[in-house]
Amino acid sequence: MSQILAVFGATGQQGRSVINFVLNDTELSQKYHIRAITRDINSEQAKKLKKTVELVQADMLDQSSIDSALTGVHTVFVMTTPSFGPDAVEIEYNCAKTVADAAVEKGAKFIIFSTLPSASETSGGRYTQITPFEAKAKAEKYIRGLPIKSAFFAGGYFMENLQSQPFLAPQKAPDGTWILARPVLAETKSPYIDAVGDIGKVIGAILAEPDKYEGKTFCAAVALYSFEEIAAILTKTTGKTVVYKQVPLEDFKKGLESILPPPLVAIFVEGFEYQEEFGYFGPDSEKLVAWAAENARGRLSTLQEYLESHPLQLV
Repeated sequence: MSQILAVFGATGQQGRSVINFVLNDTELSQKYHIRAITRDINSEQAKKLKKTVELVQADMLDQSSIDSALTGVHTVFVMTTPSFGPDAVEIEYNCAKTVADAAVEKGAKFIIFSTLPSASETSGGRYTQITPFEAKAKAEKYIRGLPIKSAFFAGGYFMENLQSQPFLAPQKAPDGTWILARPVLAETKSPYIDAVGDIGKVIGAILAEPDKYEGKTFCAAVALYSFEEIAAILTKTTGKTVVYKQVPLEDFKKGLESILPPPLVAIFVEGFEYQEEFGYFGPDSEKLVAWAAENARGRLSTLQEYLESHPLQLV
């Protein structure tokens, strides 16, 4: 008899990737019955899911709906949506805590949590405003202390964000070239993963061998790319000349302030500073990313492969 796998954020990038991978994996599709959990069961994505999996409505702010959704569940994949504002860390942390507590109460055996490292802890308290990292790290610490087995997925930059965050895209210069501008050195490296295409391969590894990966964290990315390398890949895949340019931090900040609310500006500004100094996943980022890629249940797509399949339009 198959075990129930509850997938939170089922209509989002992470949840969809997990669901699609499990459904198309010969072993995992027999091992798990998917219960897709979403706040809006009437969305277009939810309607598509309903054709292939059990669809359940639940909201992390509604305890009774969470309790109902987790009844009879064996394994839970949990991802939380960042909150922004003065209580951002506590709001997101409490969402994760609600689900984790309910999973334990309902007798679930395993939690897979979508986490991130604490920039504050890694930097000795210097960087404190990267709130999504802090909230997820706090939730991870809490989950590790619960009487339930667990494993963790920490995602690098989603390749999809190259399309969805135009304010960070290359901008056309007067000479016809395109400038990829950031406030950090060109050799600063960023981990990238095809969220929709590849997160399922990482979570799938845990689902296939939960005992092997209990307590482990997959710092998931295909590789780390310097900004010079990213510019070169963009040049190859767009047919435009893209060059990297380091800009003063204050200029970068002012540019973001014209289009983003203050909490998001602080996250991006501190985030790049932290990444340049400590690495996205900390000082061992290269080693951690290599281990995760090697242990994924399938080869991860490179950034060039992704951009060849999903061309970035520079106009």
